[in-house]
Amino acid sequence: MVPHAPVPARRTAALVVVALAAGAVGCGTDPGNGHAGRSDAGSSAEKPAVRTTYPVRLLGDGSTSDTGPQLHQPVPYRLVTGEMPPQFVVFSFDGAAEDGRKLFSRFRAAGERAHAAMTYFLSGTSLLPADRARRYAPPAGDHPTDGPGAPDPPTIADTLRELRLAWREGSEIGTAFNARSCSRSAGEGEDEWTQGRWSSEIRQAEGFVTHWKTYAGLTDEDPLPFDYAKELAGGRAPCPDGGPGLVPAEAAAGFRYDASGADGRQVWPGKEGSVWEFPLPSVPLPGSTREVAATDDAVANDAAMGDAAASGPAAGLGALSARQVHDSLVAAFARSYRGNRAPLYVAAHFATAGTGYLQGVEDTIEDVCARPGVRCVSFKQLADWLDAQDPRVLARLRTLAVGQAPKEGWKDFVAEAKGRS
Repeated sequence: MVPHAPVPARRTAALVVVALAAGAVGCGTDPGNGHAGRSDAGSSAEKPAVRTTYPVRLLGDGSTSDTGPQLHQPVPYRLVTGEMPPQFVVFSFDGAAEDGRKLFSRFRAAGERAHAAMTYFLSGTSLLPADRARRYAPPAGDHPTDGPGAPDPPTIADTLRELRLAWREGSEIGTAFNARSCSRSAGEGEDEWTQGRWSSEIRQAEGFVTHWKTYAGLTDEDPLPFDYAKELAGGRAPCPDGGPGLVPAEAAAGFRYDASGADGRQVWPGKEGSVWEFPLPSVPLPGSTREVAATDDAVANDAAMGDAAASGPAAGLGALSARQVHDSLVAAFARSYRGNRAPLYVAAHFATAGTGYLQGVEDTIEDVCARPGVRCVSFKQLADWLDAQDPRVLARLRTLAVGQAPKEGWKDFVAEAKGRS
C-alpha cells in the first residue's frame, strides 16, 4: 500500500527570527472604490523582493510558519440602509505553480498593479518532486496516467517564492487538492467519491504543502509565512462539481467555501450547510446567444452546458482571442455592475490556458478593478464580507435575477429587507 501524506502538525515550535523574502509592505486603509482586495494603495509589482526580518514560529518540519495576521486585508462591514452593495469580482487561478511560463509571477504582478487580491489554488502535488509522486495515494486507487509531481526542485523553489509573495501581498492560497486528469479511463471518477475519499484527498493535499521540506529536501528554503492549516479556507476540485461527497468533506475539514461548480448564474451566492458555494457563472459568448462558464476549461464548460454535442472550440472562452475573452467577461461584469451587483467569478488554469485567454483575463483585471465601487477580492475575503451581512439582506439579494436591479432602487432595498420601510 502506498503511504499517505502525514497529517499536518498542529503544534508550534519555539519562536525564532528569520529573514524571509517578501515584497514591499505598505500601509493605509481600504479606500473602498476599486481597491477592496487590499488595504493599501501601494504596489510592489515593480519593486524587487527584499529580505525582511519577521518573527516566525516554525510549524511541523519547518515548511510553514506563523508570522502573524495576514496584511492588506479589508475589514468586512455590514450594509446599512440606502447603501448599494459593492461589485465584487474574484479572479482565481488553478494550478498555481511557477514554471517556465512564469504565469504565477505575471498575474501576481497584474494584481499588484490593479490593487487586487486574488485566489491561487495550489495542488498539493505541485510541491511534491516527480520522483516522490507515488507518495500520493489517490482515494479511489487510480494513479493518473499523466502523473503528479513537480518536474524538478528549482520549479518547487520558484513556486514557493511566489506563494510567499502572494500571501504577503494579501492574496489567498486555496487548494486545488491533488493533480489528476478528469478522465475516468484510469478508474472511478471523482464525482463519485464518497465523503471519506474526499477527506483523504484533503488530508493528503494539506500534508504535501505542510511537509514540502521533508519531501523535496529543500531545507535551505524559507518556510511559507503562514499556517496553511489555519489559512486554508476553500478549494476548487480538478473536475467540475466534485460530486455529493465533496462539500460534506470540506465542511468537516473546516472549509468556508467551495468553488468547484461550473453551472452557476450571476446571482448572489448561498450556502450548502456551513459552506458558501461559489460556482463559476455563465457569461455571454461573443457573437452568440449562448453562454458558457467563465473559464478556459473545456471540461467545465461541457459540464455547465450539460450537452456534449454543444462542446468544442466554439463552446468555451478558451479558444477565443484576447479581445473576445475581455469583451465577454466585461459584458458579464457590466450585467452585474448595473444590475443585481452579484459577484463575478473568473477562473484560469495556468497549466492549460492559452495565451489569448490569459491576455483577455489580464486585460479584464486592468479594466474593471479600478472602476468606482468595484472590489477585486479573493474568495476568502468575499466569504468574510458575506458572513458579516444581515441574513435577511442576503436572502433578499438572492431574489434578484441575473442583471436585475431593485425596482425600488438601492436606497430602500436594504431597509425593506430589514423590515424598516
